Amino acid sequence: MDNTKTIFSIVAILLTFIGYIPYIRDTLQRKTTPHIYTWFIWGLVTAIAYGLQVGAGAGVGSWVTLAVVIVCFFIFFLGLRNGKKDITKSDTIFFLLSLVALFLWLVAKQPVWSVILVSSIDMLGFIPTIRKSWNKPYSETLFSYELNSFRHGLSILALQQYSIITWLYPATWVIANGLFSIMLIIRRKQIGKN
Repeated sequence: MDNTKTIFSIVAILLTFIGYIPYIRDTLQRKTTPHIYTWFIWGLVTAIAYGLQVGAGAGVGSWVTLAVVIVCFFIFFLGLRNGKKDITKSDTIFFLLSLVALFLWLVAKQPVWSVILVSSIDMLGFIPTIRKSWNKPYSETLFSYELNSFRHGLSILALQQYSIITWLYPATWVIANGLFSIMLIIRRKQIGKN
C-alpha cells in the first residue's frame, strides 16, 4: 500500500507543477493577474499546513503540500513583478483577517483547531482573488484551478494516516478549487469571450 501512496503523491506533485505551467506562462504574458494578497497568504498558510501534516504522520501525502508552498511563493513573487495591484479596501480587510486568524492559530496550540484555522485563513485569503475574478473572469487561468481540485483529491488518497488534521486541508481545496472553476466558467459564459 505504501508504494501506491507514493505513486499517488508523485503524480499529484507532477500535476502541481504541470498545472501551474499555464498559470505562470499566462502571468508572464500578463493574461493572468495573480492577487498578491492571496498568493502570500496561501504560501504562508500552506507552509503551516505542511508542518501540521508532517507532525500528524501524513507521510508522502504531505509532499504535495510542500510542492504547493514552493509554487505559491513563486507566483507571489511573479505577482509582485507582473501582477496588477488591484487591491481594494475589502481585500485589505480580508488580508488582515487572515493575519489575525494566523495569530489565533499560533495561540491555539491544538492541532484540530489549528488545521481548521489554517483552512479558514486560506479561504479568507482566496476572497480577493474571487472578487477580482468575478469582475474579470479571464484574469485567472481556469485549467490550473480545475487541475488543482483533482490533484488535491489525489493527495488525499496519498495520505498515510487519515485524521481531520491530515485530510481537512486538501479536502477544503478540492471543494474551493472546484467551486471557483465553476464560477469562472459561469462568469465567462455570462460576459462572453474576452
